[in-house]
Amino acid sequence: MKLLCTADLHYRLPQLDWLVEQATDVDVVIVPGDLLQVIGAAPLDVQIVVVSKYLRRMAERTLVLASSGNHDLDGPGETGEQATAWLRELADDQLVVDGHSIDVDEVRFTVCPWWDGPETKRLVDEQLAAAAIDRPGRWVWVYHSPPSDSPLCNAGERSFPDPDLAAWIDRWHPDLVVCGHIHQAPWVAGGTWFDQRGSTWLVNAGHQSGPMPAHVVIDLDPASGSATAEWVALPDRDLVDMPFAT
Repeated sequence: MKLLCTADLHYRLPQLDWLVEQATDVDVVIVPGDLLQVIGAAPLDVQIVVVSKYLRRMAERTLVLASSGNHDLDGPGETGEQATAWLRELADDQLVVDGHSIDVDEVRFTVCPWWDGPETKRLVDEQLAAAAIDRPGRWVWVYHSPPSDSPLCNAGERSFPDPDLAAWIDRWHPDLVVCGHIHQAPWVAGGTWFDQRGSTWLVNAGHQSGPMPAHVVIDLDPASGSATAEWVALPDRDLVDMPFAT
């Protein structure tokens, strides 16, 4: 199973074009948040229409997992806290979004929304608890922000940790978490594009301009738990083995 993971596209249309082209060559495309760009781009309602069309085009070619990030919020949801209604409305069998899980070849993929307050945080907790029941051999989370105590949070002069994700990882021990949010992490001193928390592997491809987004390609054998991950950016590349716990 080949996973193509990227994040933080921020309405860069050439990068979305690139993803559409690549979708036919992989089994799953994973985009953990910040598809839109709040400042300095087209109006959000226009961005939503355009990005929705791109996601549907990708989903015609392969399975797509897309979670929300802080740039993707479009107003209060049912809890009264900010949510991403436009993304949830796209959900179908080939386009798995916030709040949903899907099982593929003994791998469970769980897509978590960006939460904006205690009620939406509670919904994520409930989502993970439900997805943990009768989970198959492997479990992959899609979650925008990296956990605390990880170099994936390192933006250079500052760090932006997510202690709640760290606690959820320690509670449920997924095999892999695909995240983003911290654009500079792969390049700054003390940062990286991959990490491990206990038995859980973590990746954050980072963000760069240009027609090709920084991305990670993960080749996973669900049966054996063997995996390799290749990070590709311009002009950088790196490759690591990511054996999952037995």
